[in-house]
Amino acid sequence: MSDYEAIKYEVSGNRATVTMNRPDSLNGINTPMMRELHDCLSRVAEDDNIRAVLFTGAGKGFCPGVDLKASTSGVKQEPSKKIYFHISTLLHEMPKVTVAGINGACAGAGFGWACACDLRYATASASFNSAFLGVAISGDMGGPWTLPRIVGASKARELYFLPEKFKGPDAERIGLVSQSFADDVFHDEVNAIVDRIAKSAPLAIGEMKKNFINAENMPLRDYIELETERHSRVGASEDSKEAFKAFVEKRDPVFQGR
Repeated sequence: MSDYEAIKYEVSGNRATVTMNRPDSLNGINTPMMRELHDCLSRVAEDDNIRAVLFTGAGKGFCPGVDLKASTSGVKQEPSKKIYFHISTLLHEMPKVTVAGINGACAGAGFGWACACDLRYATASASFNSAFLGVAISGDMGGPWTLPRIVGASKARELYFLPEKFKGPDAERIGLVSQSFADDVFHDEVNAIVDRIAKSAPLAIGEMKKNFINAENMPLRDYIELETERHSRVGASEDSKEAFKAFVEKRDPVFQGR
């Protein structure tokens, strides 16, 4: 997975970092980036070693959406396959905790990808904009599905129908991001959060993620049945017994994923 050009992929312990890597365009999207992201995230979703994924951008941008200069240059572009538009599905549904580290411009499809993650953190200077209506398109990457679940239905519609730029502190105020950090401490703060998640019990955090996904689509009574089965099964695991023992002994648990 080291042969990517439009993205970077790194693994450290039980965490992965996926970085959109077209800094000259503030990580504007082209088809090679979408192809590589879909391939990389598909593999991450199947990697039992990974518990947390940091999704971020290189340089001064997160992702401003499609690379408009490239798409309007007249140069023939590689066509995007329909499956690539399920990058949002992968970020939202993989049994890992996905964390968007929003370090700059976040608009259009990049805005949709950020909304698909489990958690979002931003620099104070990061700039947000749904942006689609500004270029007379209806939008992609699942924002109208994910965003109302984050900020509420009315606010989500406002952000799409009346697109305006807003900064990290405003994103925090409306609940779009959990916290905005001063630019000079952002990377340290977000990496500390991802590292903390990556130390969690792998069985428990994977099943907890599945709980949230199932809860979005199931009646409460049916969901409780599924949740209870998982709770009992994970509670009987060696990792759970180790966590209880470590708590009593006042030490850090050592998880084996079983």
